[in-house]
Amino acid sequence: MRFLTIVRHCEAEPGSSDYDRVLTAAGRAQGRHLREQVETGELSAFGPATALVSSASRTRETYALAFAGTPFVRALETSDLIYNGKRDVSATDLLSALAEIDPVTENLLVVAHNPSVYELAATLADELPEALIRSGFAVGSAVVIEIRDDQPISLEKGRVIAVVEAPLT
Repeated sequence: MRFLTIVRHCEAEPGSSDYDRVLTAAGRAQGRHLREQVETGELSAFGPATALVSSASRTRETYALAFAGTPFVRALETSDLIYNGKRDVSATDLLSALAEIDPVTENLLVVAHNPSVYELAATLADELPEALIRSGFAVGSAVVIEIRDDQPISLEKGRVIAVVEAPLT
């Protein structure tokens, strides 16, 4: 088995340009919490991964705080196509973008936006954990789903292996 780690960007400041919104102090704390989980916590077992990150400032900043420079990520792709501010991005859109970069030999990571990340988790998980349903996929949170290791990522359902919730702010 391989793993898909789905991350919703950390909390961002309001702003007139949605694309350029940066993380709040709480969002930066969420990013550091994710990094702890990547380095020595619950997420550490699910790398190395090929990462797909939305090109919006808040997702790139979340990636930088949580994943950049760690052994968790082997390769990084950023994409304007998975940024929700220009168009509605569906779970199928995220899945297609992931399939394009999927080396099939390692795990995958996506850092993106709601509702796309929630829809992707709901589409791929055989059963969503209650915490994820209750929060609607809170900012700064992550879910890990098993995916097949003998074919590119697809609509095939997998088991949720881990959920990392953002610390309360």
